[in-house]
Amino acid sequence: MSTTEATQTGEAAEAAEATGEAPLELKPALEAVLMVVDEPATEEHLAKVLGRPRRAVAGALRELADEYTRQGRGFELRLVAGGWRYYTRPEFASAVEDFVLDGQHARLTQAALETLAVVAYRQPVSRSRVSAIRGVNCDGVMRTLLQRGLVGEAGTEPETGAILYVTTHYFLERMGLRGLDELPELAPFLPEADQVEGESQEGVPSFDVADLDADDSGDSPTDH
Repeated sequence: MSTTEATQTGEAAEAAEATGEAPLELKPALEAVLMVVDEPATEEHLAKVLGRPRRAVAGALRELADEYTRQGRGFELRLVAGGWRYYTRPEFASAVEDFVLDGQHARLTQAALETLAVVAYRQPVSRSRVSAIRGVNCDGVMRTLLQRGLVGEAGTEPETGAILYVTTHYFLERMGLRGLDELPELAPFLPEADQVEGESQEGVPSFDVADLDADDSGDSPTDH
């Protein structure tokens, strides 16, 4: 046990002694905390909150995850984007979707998914480059992705001053990924930067919506 872990454990014991309360059982305490988190909680944070050594917290989390799997529970405990959080088990996702949506449609359109894929594999990337790769104006879709917190701004391109976009921590969370290195191997199917005409030219006027084919996949500014 490290000095920091020993200190945390000692502080927790002193606090419990001062209040006359026995230390909380670790696994139930972790379950209680994880039930209310709105983003993956790191082992360091959980250890600090509960006053336990990180090693003990990490072990308890993995034991809980294994227990849920053995018991065939409707949820699972996953390590995603650097932290732990409860997720619906895939085979029960349809039941949750029916309950949450209840007739509403909240999924991203095909156009938004394609745009998000280009950003994920080409990041940091400018909006004009995304439009050039897809062959249609992506302004409206990019605004939707920004509003939903799936992409964010990451500075500007030195040569042109164009705003660069990257995927966010929330993107990793929603995709169930620990990091971008877990993205499927799809990059080879996207064109190389030097093969895309007119890329990175933010100063060039956006495509005229009137010029887009009526049967396009819906990349108008009102797409979501």
